[in-house]
Amino acid sequence: FSLKFKEVRIQAPWGHISGRWYGNRTERPILAIHGWLDNLGTFDRLIPLLPDYIGVLCIDLPGHGRSSRLPSGMHYSVHDYVYIIPRVMKEYGWKKVSLMGHSMGGIMCFVYTALAPYTVDMVISLDILLPLAVPAHVRTLKKFGGDMERHLVEEGRQEEGNLHEPPSYTLSKLRKVLAQGSFNSVPPEFAQHLLHRQVAKSQLYPDRFYFTRDGRVKSYYPFSMDDGMAVELSKRVRRTPYLVIKGSLSPFLDPRSLKTMETLRGYNPHFEFHEVENGTHHAHLHAAEECARFIVPFIQHYRPPSLNYWSLNGKEEQLTFEERRKQQERFFARSKRSKL
Repeated sequence: FSLKFKEVRIQAPWGHISGRWYGNRTERPILAIHGWLDNLGTFDRLIPLLPDYIGVLCIDLPGHGRSSRLPSGMHYSVHDYVYIIPRVMKEYGWKKVSLMGHSMGGIMCFVYTALAPYTVDMVISLDILLPLAVPAHVRTLKKFGGDMERHLVEEGRQEEGNLHEPPSYTLSKLRKVLAQGSFNSVPPEFAQHLLHRQVAKSQLYPDRFYFTRDGRVKSYYPFSMDDGMAVELSKRVRRTPYLVIKGSLSPFLDPRSLKTMETLRGYNPHFEFHEVENGTHHAHLHAAEECARFIVPFIQHYRPPSLNYWSLNGKEEQLTFEERRKQQERFFARSKRSKL
């Protein structure tokens, strides 16, 4: 799979947000947001299968991929990540946004859409809707305490990073490490799509590489959401077109999420849910074709080609007004001759 893209940088107070803008750059694209510990490479195999008349802007979240890390002393949080969406909109002057998110990126899309439904014209959520339910006492005591300790340890390691290179591995080992870290959701043969933006060549060992993402993202603060809040947010999504795709082998759409989807269905006639057989949490990566079967018609329905496009052969082409007029004249001339 291949598709032309342009590397972009969106300036931010802490540095920059890196991204790739695939395809059409003359109209507002779909904003694609990856999941926790991933990067925009997660969409490598899916994007070439989407309609070619609409562009896709994939971004690396702060601390991931090639985006800047947060300053020392700061903590990563899904609450703060949500603000990335309006920041990107402001950068490009968009009044509306089309969203596609996987895992943590999908949670961001859900929360933002509930907070600002009139600025969102469609959402594609890949194997997620809500954060996984965690008992309150476990969340507040064990996880928060453990994450705090890990965060401080990682900060100490980074302070020493100027003196010591991080642990490095061969590429084959990195593929296995990534696959194991995803609980085999990412098969080793597809690991390179996530590795190419988050590893650097070792200066000590010529055949080895090390991870460059910010280790502090491992101890990020998730979005706490009880059942009442989940239902209320789903109501606020209103009639925004919303597509959820689940990998059949994935546990990330738990019973609470399925219950919340029933609320979405009740309030939103434009809600869709589909399941990919034998799909893992990264079904959009290892089963991109199956996911595209559901995503493509959804996009075509809710983000159809603009009037700047004219197609005679099923393949959309971007044309100027004069070129479009000539294409139309030739088309109708052929149609008239065929009737004679």
